[in-house]
Amino acid sequence: MDSQRFVYSISIFWASEIGYKRRRIPKKMVFVLGIDIGSAQSKGVALGDQGPLGSCECASGGDFKLTAEKIREELLSQAGRSADNISRTVATGYGSKLVIFADEIKSDIVCLAKGISSLLPTVRTVIDIGDLYTKVLRTDGNGSVHSFILSGKCAGGSGRILQVIAKVLQVKVDEIGELSLKSKKRVEFNTGCAVFAETEAISRLSQEVTKEDLLAGLHRALAAQINSLAERIGVEQDVAMVGGGARNAGLVQALEEIRGHDILVPPNPNMTAALGAALIARESLKR
Repeated sequence: MDSQRFVYSISIFWASEIGYKRRRIPKKMVFVLGIDIGSAQSKGVALGDQGPLGSCECASGGDFKLTAEKIREELLSQAGRSADNISRTVATGYGSKLVIFADEIKSDIVCLAKGISSLLPTVRTVIDIGDLYTKVLRTDGNGSVHSFILSGKCAGGSGRILQVIAKVLQVKVDEIGELSLKSKKRVEFNTGCAVFAETEAISRLSQEVTKEDLLAGLHRALAAQINSLAERIGVEQDVAMVGGGARNAGLVQALEEIRGHDILVPPNPNMTAALGAALIARESLKR
């Protein structure tokens, strides 16, 4: 697969992180925030009546309350607004309960379904690759969730294993996907556990296995675990991958090879839950 294909280009109202211009809006217009506090990364989206007014992402750090405040301030700055102008804020994610200024808290499952329905309405199965967990949900394309399943607490089934191996290989996490696509002879991993995978990776390197072949094997092993999880609730096409792991071209390709069909990835896949939270906030104002 051409590595450029993993970002599925479609015409949507969602702007890229640099695609919108800062602009002032009349105070009478709707101004809502969606904030997703993840275990590793936190994201925020600001929406007005006509679409996005800002977005940002930062490391969650050890103080979720402070991180939420920083995200709010950044979104206000991008939109040229003050806190008094906020119509409503919806929080989601691992640390959502610590967003003390939120008007409502929604589960990330609900927010993912809402976000993907606006980005890719043909999608019926969503795979979210997070730092701690992998989630798979079935949706109707209108933002409703039919069923969902979460991976166990083992890091081997989430994006955390990629961070562990990237550290072993001394490469940046955002580089390992492209590196894996250069593999000539994929290594077969014998374990899906992050701890044992680290030990196995070190052993394989001592056997002069290339980083590219090792990473290709790792991506294949993780993709196999993700696919097994998805099959437990059934997979209906179209299928989309979101979350930080969806920015990894090697992982997307590995899952496509196992499943035998394309996996759709929206622009800025890591922002999907934050976007969904903002959409829920905006819709609640119309009730």
